[in-house]
Amino acid sequence: MSVPLAYIGVIIIWSTTPLALKWSGNDAGFLFGVTARMSIGLLFSSVLIMLLSNRRLQWDKASRKVYFVVGIAIYGAMLSVYWASQYISSGFISVIFGLNPIVTGILAALWLNERSLTPAKILGVALGIAGLTVIFSQAIELNGSSALGVAGVCLSVLFHSWSSVWFKKLDIKLTALEITHGGLMVSVPLYIFTWLVLQGGWPEEVSLRGLGSIVYLGIFGSVLGFVMFFYILKHIDVSKVSLITLVTPVLALFLGYALNNEVLNISIWSGTFLIMLGMSFYQWSDRLFLKIV
Repeated sequence: MSVPLAYIGVIIIWSTTPLALKWSGNDAGFLFGVTARMSIGLLFSSVLIMLLSNRRLQWDKASRKVYFVVGIAIYGAMLSVYWASQYISSGFISVIFGLNPIVTGILAALWLNERSLTPAKILGVALGIAGLTVIFSQAIELNGSSALGVAGVCLSVLFHSWSSVWFKKLDIKLTALEITHGGLMVSVPLYIFTWLVLQGGWPEEVSLRGLGSIVYLGIFGSVLGFVMFFYILKHIDVSKVSLITLVTPVLALFLGYALNNEVLNISIWSGTFLIMLGMSFYQWSDRLFLKIV
């Protein structure tokens, strides 16, 4: 696989995922949307395991623990963000997810005793929080439900960050495809149970756009995007990989505006700018400081 093509692929998938998520949830109901997506992802990853893997899925105690951690994170994070997508725009979802590296760094400092909170990084955290505050205030101005949506995405970010830190603590050597497939094996039964209990029954009607979004997310958002991300992470510097999270929120905002008539105003851009600036400080300020010194 070409590294540049994989890099571009991740940017495209991550930029389009929030809008596809919103379309799939709005048309079929958020519980059916997320359950169908993850079920398709599990089926597709099973096919890839059989076609591409020269060995069976690892099933020792340590591997099962990793699958459990990833599966619970997938369940909690995706359920939260799908619920939140009922109340906020796809652009909001992408921008708030930009806080993921910052939240991960804070949890790593608290849990793994990593020295990830230098004064420069703390400034980045403060800028990120300021940007989130601006966006939260804008959501409250739009309506109270939007504020709930922002809170739901924040919970999803917390799930993602928690699983990343826990996964790092376990330090297990598994391929990206194995991790994805094992996590889906844990999360899909939980999604099906939740859907049957809280919603149940097939939706009366699903538009072609909604159905296409579910299939797209199941194949690209749940499997291929994750595998490509880990692939480029192995081949290029982490600082270059982290640029993806600075590009995708802006692209997602434009896509939501152009394709879904979502509102873009000075408050949204101000909050987005502060979050992106905070991420930049958090990622690269220490290196810049060392070069200056």
